Amino acid sequence: MVQEYSNILVPLDGSQQAEIALDKAVAVAKRNEAHIDVLAVIDPGQFGYNLAGLADGDITYQLVQDSEAYLKETVDKVNQDGFTDIAFHIRMGSPKPIISQDFVKDHHNDLIMMGATGLNAVERVLEGSVTTYVQRNALTDVIVVKTDLQNTQVEK
Repeated sequence: MVQEYSNILVPLDGSQQAEIALDKAVAVAKRNEAHIDVLAVIDPGQFGYNLAGLADGDITYQLVQDSEAYLKETVDKVNQDGFTDIAFHIRMGSPKPIISQDFVKDHHNDLIMMGATGLNAVERVLEGSVTTYVQRNALTDVIVVKTDLQNTQVEK
């Protein structure tokens, strides 16, 4: 039996690996006539606490604005390339449980496609990678993308 996917989640963090995962997800979605949800997770805790209470709201607002602009631009590019069954989402909190469980439950995704590494090398060293956590704890299938559309290994 060949697995067909209908609702693919692609977490994006601005890294090259995440964007290559999106390219591959679009190819899978086209073959399966599937929908894609792209997701940015903003983790306010990664910037420490409070900054004396002065800038928290401003920083969060700017992070949301930047994420929204990035996701809109990314979705527009995918639309221009001929794939339109795609939506973007922004969530606040810890990326690990949001990607592996919370978002998947809310949006009924049946596949997560993500890059092997993301932007935050410090978090990887201190807490372990988001990708590793998602692989171990996801409620659905996970494909970790390590090569581009020509199956050339992506630099880390």
